[in-house]
This record gives sequence, structure tokens and C-alpha cells, in this order.
Amino acid sequence: MNLKSILAALAIAALPVCAQAQPAPPKQQPQQQQPPAAPKPTKAAAQKVIQIVSGDKAKTKLYCDIAALSDQIDAAAQKKDEKKLDELSQKADEMGTKIGPEYVALMDGLQDMDPNSKEGEEIGGMLEALDKLCAKK
Repeated sequence: MNLKSILAALAIAALPVCAQAQPAPPKQQPQQQQPPAAPKPTKAAAQKVIQIVSGDKAKTKLYCDIAALSDQIDAAAQKKDEKKLDELSQKADEMGTKIGPEYVALMDGLQDMDPNSKEGEEIGGMLEALDKLCAKK
């Protein structure tokens, strides 16, 4: 699973959840500001997540399970199966929280990052080390 796949799966997974979770703004009040964007991911944050995931077999398994789910999320999105998409997205989110807040923050930040940017390519290259752990199984 490469960075572009991760970002696509996370973006697809987040859209239905975000759309459902936001109430309509009141008609007489001015529009509220958007919540702040996730912090921009850094190479140091990616390295910390790699250490956390690779140093714990249970977290490595969770990461690999999320990678497998992202393929299913992509398939559900292509079929426009919103129910399956929501179900898989929620499962991936729950698994991500079990890996830890550092992982969640990194993935949230990656959603806003251009995967073709220098930083996006560098972090994506770093995360390939985790993908290789999944390939060994």
C-alpha cells in the first residue's frame, strides 16, 4: 500500500462520516468557522509512528489489517456502496485509534497533504517500511 492509496482510502472514508456528523448551520446566525486543519505531518512524526508500529507486533498487525481494509474501502467507493463504505471506514478508524494518537494525527495530516509534494513523497517513502512488514506475512 503506497501513500496515495492510504490518502485516497482515508479521504474516501472520512467524507461520508464528516458529511453525516455536521449539523446544518442555523439560518439566523453567521456561519461558524471550520475546525482547524490537522497539523502538517513531519518526517519526525512519521518516524515516530514507524517506531511505534514496527516495535509492537499487535500494532503491526493492526496497521496491516488497515492496509487490507483500504483495498476494500476503495472497492466499496468504486461501487458507490455507502453502507459498506461507512462500515469499513468506521472499522479502520477504530483500528487506527488502537495504534495510538500519533498514528491518528499523522493519518489526519496526510489527508491534507499533496502526495506528490516533496514532503508527501518523503513521508510516503518512509511509510513503505511498514508496508514491507505487511508483505512478509
